[in-house]
Amino acid sequence: MHLVRGLSLIRSGAYFAAHEELELAWRAAPPAERDFYQGLVHVAVAWYQAGRGNAVGCERQLAKARRRLAPYAPEHRGVDVAALLARLDVVEPDLLQQAVHGDVQPPGPIEEEQQP
Repeated sequence: MHLVRGLSLIRSGAYFAAHEELELAWRAAPPAERDFYQGLVHVAVAWYQAGRGNAVGCERQLAKARRRLAPYAPEHRGVDVAALLARLDVVEPDLLQQAVHGDVQPPGPIEEEQQP
């Protein structure tokens, strides 16, 4: 449930709270899953740093997110990892420019498949 709540918090723009929730998922995850959750933590922290106007911190977190999440593409645990990674690559220059000016809008929502 930490994953669902963490993704919901990212979608709502509550990046610090999302980071905290996703860390709980990461700590509880089996070793083979930890990089996935840690990658999502890095996404949340990147948007948080961008919102604070910290372009360098945002850029570093996005790079870490890419490294951690790439092995889980195209999809993992209902998250469209391939689309998320593509979105990070496209949005980065604009996001970093916006971070410098304090007008940050994160990319579209992280997609999660509905579980039956």
